[in-house]
Amino acid sequence: MKAIDRYMEIDILKKLLIASSLVAATALSGCSSMNTSSHALPLGGTVQTDISADIEVGEKITGQSSATKILFFTLGADTEFADGVTYSAGGASAPMIPFIGGPVESVKAAAAYNAIKSSGADVIVAPRYIVEKDDFFVFGTINVTVEGYKGTIKSID
Repeated sequence: MKAIDRYMEIDILKKLLIASSLVAATALSGCSSMNTSSHALPLGGTVQTDISADIEVGEKITGQSSATKILFFTLGADTEFADGVTYSAGGASAPMIPFIGGPVESVKAAAAYNAIKSSGADVIVAPRYIVEKDDFFVFGTINVTVEGYKGTIKSID
């Protein structure tokens, strides 16, 4: 009788040891994720150069572009953009890759391109963007019109 009790005790201890080992192994090898980020400080500065441009300001020009948003996809947008050119006083420029930075910025860049292309301008002087955005979560539309003046570079010294 003592041998059977002893055998049962050893069996229970083995099961307890296996179960506690599995719990410890699970606790020590769990998945983890770590995200470290910091906010960038705004960088302000001025650039002085000896280069000056003679820009002739002409007639008023306009450009328009639109896009449709369905869920997280943007459809029906223009495929040509005025990229790498700053059109705002705040220093923000159009995204280098379409729809990075949001579809509104891409539609603004496409409207600027359309204004420059149709008028033969080199730059848009004093651009003003009119953004109309209807967003119903699943479906939405973005319409952008840019107005400004035709700027033609006459010379750069």
